[in-house]
Amino acid sequence: MTVHLPTQVRGEAHVHPPKVELFDLDAMTNTDPKRQVRTVDEYRRTEHGLYMSRAVVGHPKLKHFESWLLPAFGLRVTRQSWWPGHERDFDFYVDIVHVQPDESVWRTVDLYLDLLVRTGREVEVLDTDELMTAVRLGVLSAQDAQLALEVTYRAVAGIAAHGYDIQRWLAAEGVELAWGISR
Repeated sequence: MTVHLPTQVRGEAHVHPPKVELFDLDAMTNTDPKRQVRTVDEYRRTEHGLYMSRAVVGHPKLKHFESWLLPAFGLRVTRQSWWPGHERDFDFYVDIVHVQPDESVWRTVDLYLDLLVRTGREVEVLDTDELMTAVRLGVLSAQDAQLALEVTYRAVAGIAAHGYDIQRWLAAEGVELAWGISR
């Protein structure tokens, strides 16, 4: 018997199952949550995580992005570049995730919450409504929701304490984020 959970309750956020993404270092691909396989320009492993850089082919607004998967922090830190006229008013998009490292294929499971970091100005928490609805509908466990909140609190406090600069906070924690060439 298959049970289908509703993904929206009247007046609540639309909720999807946690998004899973794969990072295949041998094949040089990234499989997005919709199971689209994308070619990766660069993977780089460090003691703290995995760096990925890839073009966003066919997107009318987004041109390229780079991400750092940081297992010890429960974060995916992304820097995006946009086609002219479609720029956004944030410097980093941060997903709160379970990062599961492996020799050849890394995996992330999204925990709904996201951060927008505007360096030197602010950090904004997104999708709290989705997190709470996912727990209420049984799509996400209370333990995973608590983890997501704890990771978010730690990141927001660290970023704020370092002048709203995620790179300064992570550097203070011993993690240097080295980015590729600006796109």
